[in-house]
Amino acid sequence: MSHAEPIWAIFCVVFLAELLHAEWTDNQRSRWISKPLASLCFVLFGLTAGGEGRWSQFVIAGLVLGALGDVLLIPKDKRAFLAGLVAFLLSHVAYLAAFLSLGPDWTYAAWGTVPLLIAAGLISRWLLPNVESKMKGPVIAYIVAITAMVITSVGVLPLSPLFLTAAAMFFVSDLAVARNRFVSPGRSNRMWGLPLYYGAQLLFGFTLVGAL
Repeated sequence: MSHAEPIWAIFCVVFLAELLHAEWTDNQRSRWISKPLASLCFVLFGLTAGGEGRWSQFVIAGLVLGALGDVLLIPKDKRAFLAGLVAFLLSHVAYLAAFLSLGPDWTYAAWGTVPLLIAAGLISRWLLPNVESKMKGPVIAYIVAITAMVITSVGVLPLSPLFLTAAAMFFVSDLAVARNRFVSPGRSNRMWGLPLYYGAQLLFGFTLVGAL
């Protein structure tokens, strides 16, 4: 691991701490500073981590799209939220493409399919009644994309447990975003959702270290 890599991860954690303080105090100015910087740091962490093969390019794309989505979620604007939703959906698609490029073991993936489909169904029943009609289509597409991404991450479990761990953390962190936007807004959602999300992105970056 190069000397630059842990520095970017440390910076990401530092800016995340400032972001959590901004969320707790509802400081929009601090949010505009700390959130883009925290996201930039996990992108730089991934870029400096190395990684070889087409799958690594998809992981980098997922990190960049995630950072874009982070910025788009800062404004309290419905159009920006929808654009952020699309960016995160594409981020999940990029990670899905990375797993497919690695050649998942579908026997392993099959073990995760039923419980994850059940989880997706339960989440849909919980969430969709609270979603306005024009947002239902994008939200359903998002649920499909993230569920497919996590299922496929189970298929690459023999290569590295980091993929499944990162995918699962991303999945759970999105529940905080959904709860905050559609069900029960509150800063407590961000207090647990953001650490899970940034931890997931750093783990995705860490998968690029060394050769698989």
